[in-house]
Amino acid sequence: MKLGAFEIFPVTDGRFRLDGGAMFGVVPRVLWEKCCPADEKNRIQLALNCLLIRAHGKNILVDTGLGNKLDAKSQNMFAVDRTPPLYDSLKEHGLAAKDIHMIINTHLHFDHAGGNTVQDNGRGVVPAFPKAKYFVQKGEYEDAVKANERTRASYRQENFAPIAQGHRWEFLEGDTELLSGLSVMVTHGHTAHHQAVKIESEGKVALYLGDLIPTISHLPLPYIMGYDLYPLQTLETKRKVLDRAFQEKWLLMFEHDPRVQMGYVKKDIEGKYYLEEVRA
Repeated sequence: MKLGAFEIFPVTDGRFRLDGGAMFGVVPRVLWEKCCPADEKNRIQLALNCLLIRAHGKNILVDTGLGNKLDAKSQNMFAVDRTPPLYDSLKEHGLAAKDIHMIINTHLHFDHAGGNTVQDNGRGVVPAFPKAKYFVQKGEYEDAVKANERTRASYRQENFAPIAQGHRWEFLEGDTELLSGLSVMVTHGHTAHHQAVKIESEGKVALYLGDLIPTISHLPLPYIMGYDLYPLQTLETKRKVLDRAFQEKWLLMFEHDPRVQMGYVKKDIEGKYYLEEVRA
């Protein structure tokens, strides 16, 4: 779809499942399962909605999904279904990996940065997009490299170390404009240096939320993932972002919702947020 001078296209790396309790933190199952029914292993279905942006003569990809390096045990644990995989989704828009100029990672968890790299039988694990620069917050990268017992399962070195070896990272420090009308804004909470991607053009604004608000079911302020390292920061960041999105009519884009990719936030008569869906 067009957003001012930008073209934006939701692309996909398929679907997977995560534990429903972990996805909703302190919210009881009796509440969250009304919108997100769980399977026999207590897992709910999630999408891997990446974003393709075309502007200023560049093809820009926001997040890269799970990629194809997960072993059979992990694929089974997360019920991975990469249908279609990201490469095929890009192909529908006439693009190959070599045509991507910029990769923006909201953060470096394996379901957002897994497609950063691929296994090359001759060279080991290499950058998946041979001509692209990769953009992430410097603090996020440092936290990923120094992952601890709490975070190590989410940060997998093979997704970002080969990018450093090829000198392809562009490290950011705080809110940054990458191109005219395209910027990142730090959205603390899920990780210390998580960032959302903001597009502004001709009086219109769109925000790709990453894991700040992963699905529309996480619009209520207390619906915060157990995976969030700083849940009280998430709460305050959500409050600020949703208030501004409502007041300024931002288009919000959701990375993990299996049914809704984007829409405008509204308020009901009780002041609670809900989403008016927009179909690309």
